[in-house]
Amino acid sequence: MPLERAPDDVEPGDLAEVPRPREETRLVGHAAAEAAFSAAIGSGRLHHAWLIGGPQGIGKATLAYRVARWLLAHPDRREAPDRLHVAADHPAARKVAALSHPNLVALRRHRVPGAKTLPTKIPVDAARKALDLFGSTAGNAGYRICIVDSAEDLNPNSANALLKMLEEPPPRSLFLIVSHAPGRLLPTIRSRCRALTLRPLGDNEVAAVVAGFPAPFGTPDEAALARAAGLAEGSVARAVAMLDPATASLVAEVETLLARLEHPDWRRILTLADMLAARDADALFEASLDTVFRFVSAEIDRRRSEPPARLAALVEVCDKIARAARETATYNLDRRPLVLSLFGDLAGAVRAA
Repeated sequence: MPLERAPDDVEPGDLAEVPRPREETRLVGHAAAEAAFSAAIGSGRLHHAWLIGGPQGIGKATLAYRVARWLLAHPDRREAPDRLHVAADHPAARKVAALSHPNLVALRRHRVPGAKTLPTKIPVDAARKALDLFGSTAGNAGYRICIVDSAEDLNPNSANALLKMLEEPPPRSLFLIVSHAPGRLLPTIRSRCRALTLRPLGDNEVAAVVAGFPAPFGTPDEAALARAAGLAEGSVARAVAMLDPATASLVAEVETLLARLEHPDWRRILTLADMLAARDADALFEASLDTVFRFVSAEIDRRRSEPPARLAALVEVCDKIARAARETATYNLDRRPLVLSLFGDLAGAVRAA
């Protein structure tokens, strides 16, 4: 079961009543990735740094903690394990879940006691403090392990601090670096890591993960879970969000408005824009953008037999929306103009295509 959390214990990606990756001992899917780690352990030549890439919410951090948990629970074993499972009640599993194991450090964003908000980046002081682990001798002659979740949260200085450690790693050290966009990382970091790319989960796998969450997470309705998994594009986090009635209702509204782009309903679009402009609507705004990008992708796939030039307008609008969304988030701009222009540009692109 998930640990009890203090009110100020907040991390990026937290979902209500859902275990964090370090608390989750199951791994659904990603058998090939787990086998790659098992083979490397059995070979006695476990690379010191792994870059675990793939879309957000598919289980990258869960895999990283699973690997760390097994190595910390079996510091003396050298043969290749069939699986990397460690029972939740094992002492190493409990320490990993609490981040209290002396040979493990997690380099991540989290809200420190007394702070009102999460930091936007991992500061260099936090990186240096975490990497102090590698200046000491590992207990039980086991691995010293650092999990970076995620690499995109490193600022330039903290990324360079990590790079220096990757360049001259101490013996029996292991860095498991989670990245949602590995191509954007420093080339010098990528070049020192073994890359392991995870694929999005299948709909049935997403549903299996969500259905297996322990209490107090409620058992979802079968039809609602199937729809959420189908819309999640392989992401468990997205499926959980889709089970929220407010999010499901919003997605249905956006899908309806997108289906009517030839004759946009500007009254309803304006109502939607007002809703998404609210201060507490970040998650709904992200869900609406996901719905738009999914619509554009499906539209391009439906028209794939047409000449590429006819589909260029849709691709250009998609790029424009993505840029505008990033700028809106970076500069904390009003979302209303973005939502209105989004539907206007899409309507024009659909007509052009």
